[in-house]
Amino acid sequence: MVESSPEFVQLITPEGERISNPELDPWVADVTDAQLTAWYEDMVVVRRIDTEATALQRQGELGLWPPLLGQEAAQVGSSRATRDDDFIFPSYRENAVAYVRGVPFADIVRVWRGNAQSGWDPYKHQLAAPNIIIGAQTLHAVGWGVGAKYDGVDSVAVTYFGDGATSEGDVNEAMVFAASFQAPVVFFCQNNHWAISEPVGLQAVQSIADRAPGFGIPSLRVDGNDVLAVVAATRLALDRARRGDGPTFIEAVTYRMGPHTTADDPTRYRDKAELEAWKLRDPILRLQRLLDSLGLLTPELEARTQAKADEVAAELRAGCINMPDPEPLTVFDNVYATPNATLEKERDQYAAYLSSFDSSNTTSNGGRS
Repeated sequence: MVESSPEFVQLITPEGERISNPELDPWVADVTDAQLTAWYEDMVVVRRIDTEATALQRQGELGLWPPLLGQEAAQVGSSRATRDDDFIFPSYRENAVAYVRGVPFADIVRVWRGNAQSGWDPYKHQLAAPNIIIGAQTLHAVGWGVGAKYDGVDSVAVTYFGDGATSEGDVNEAMVFAASFQAPVVFFCQNNHWAISEPVGLQAVQSIADRAPGFGIPSLRVDGNDVLAVVAATRLALDRARRGDGPTFIEAVTYRMGPHTTADDPTRYRDKAELEAWKLRDPILRLQRLLDSLGLLTPELEARTQAKADEVAAELRAGCINMPDPEPLTVFDNVYATPNATLEKERDQYAAYLSSFDSSNTTSNGGRS
């Protein structure tokens, strides 16, 4: 079923028409044509990254990949609204956020190649490592936000999660704690309508945004395929947090057009007509139509954007394929910040296990059998 809630705030219609919203308009009054075209480029490039990574997984270069196809506006718009000193706590699907935060392209796929436990330095990009445990990152964000409040800085924690995560205890506990301590946190829920094969309607009999006020957290329900509305809603929430007014919950209503991961087959549980209906709300097509109506969608812009997307995809592929294999014992690195006797024992046991292969393949005269 296609979402059609009347509480849905929007600034660009699926046909690319700019419409007014008294609450959100002031938050994007300063947006320039150059920013609109830059966000368009972001979204096209991110989709190209997604396509390339999916191909790499199908070719056996990645163990798994979580596509974000259809969620480009939600991720690009929200992350472009943040400041460099804000700290972001993502789930495993926020690959567009990683791109916006300047993570090297190959590092975006490093974890999915099994090459490292974290693809990038979280402190360099103010972006935590992808969190596979559903919803756990929301607690991390609240802890960071409380710390920022005690430090007396106006930086904000932003945490991403999906509609399915709102059924997890971690997310609800995080909202209790954030409300109690008025933590500067933005809870950014991407309602992509499917928690793997479970539809959102099975988990939420009313909109997810309606839950947050029960915790004492104000909420917004925004069209997640409308990049301008997402920027406005996120700026509003960040401003509340910076002023000391506590957390805000944003439900960005979007749609996962691809599988949950490349191990999933959505044709087994999703109606084809539903997918076709959501393709008409494609976030990139929508912004493309707006740019066209403003006279900004020039052949030069299209050519430059496509060239950038191809360049990024080529760098991503080369970086992935040429990534050196890590030494086996490095799997124990960075598990704890300080030495740990149990871990050291496990490391020694694993080293002995690996060395046994050399001795078992060696004959009594020292030669290979």
